[in-house]
Amino acid sequence: MPTNCIHADAPHDKLRVPDTYVSALMLDRALDAILRRVKAIDRDHDIPYLAGYSRDGRTIYIDRHLPASFAFRGRAVMVDRFLILHEEVEKAMIDHLGLHYQHAHQIATRAEEAAVRAEGIGWRAYDRFMQTFVKEMGDERLTKVPANLDLTPYRDEHDFDLMKRMATSLADPAHPMSRDRRIGAGARSKVAAAAAHGHAHAPGRQARRNVAS
Repeated sequence: MPTNCIHADAPHDKLRVPDTYVSALMLDRALDAILRRVKAIDRDHDIPYLAGYSRDGRTIYIDRHLPASFAFRGRAVMVDRFLILHEEVEKAMIDHLGLHYQHAHQIATRAEEAAVRAEGIGWRAYDRFMQTFVKEMGDERLTKVPANLDLTPYRDEHDFDLMKRMATSLADPAHPMSRDRRIGAGARSKVAAAAAHGHAHAPGRQARRNVAS
């Protein structure tokens, strides 16, 4: 776990209200607790919608082109911790509560927004920065997609054209997973099957990862 995602001072700061009250400090501590449980963070791939997770939930993926920080009112804001919170909450909602991606995404976005605001960061400024780097359907930068990326968000958004592009990426001999023919073929077949399923029933959809509010 990268040390720049954890706020080392948060556990030592004194709460001024009961720990069951709404508190920016308690939210910061809760976020740190989630971050410490993340098994792996991968910033080496192209990730549609900016961030995602592996099928088994053990890896959080953040798009390799996203800068680690952005400037807000004279300070450098590290963004990974907020993205990790979003993906962890979203994945838990889908896997453990059986929510559709769209519903889980709404809850995760609210948690992300609360964490951002608790840090004294403007949500609109944060969201504008994120939107600049979102990769969607037809994006030429989608050339290095992880083979075990969970496809649930793209399938639930009916973004089948995007999944076709992901399958094409995996079929590229230069893709790292192509070196293992068994794994590469399995990943391609999963993506291709998901893209083919229902394509005739629903058009591709360009989804934004966040919606400024």
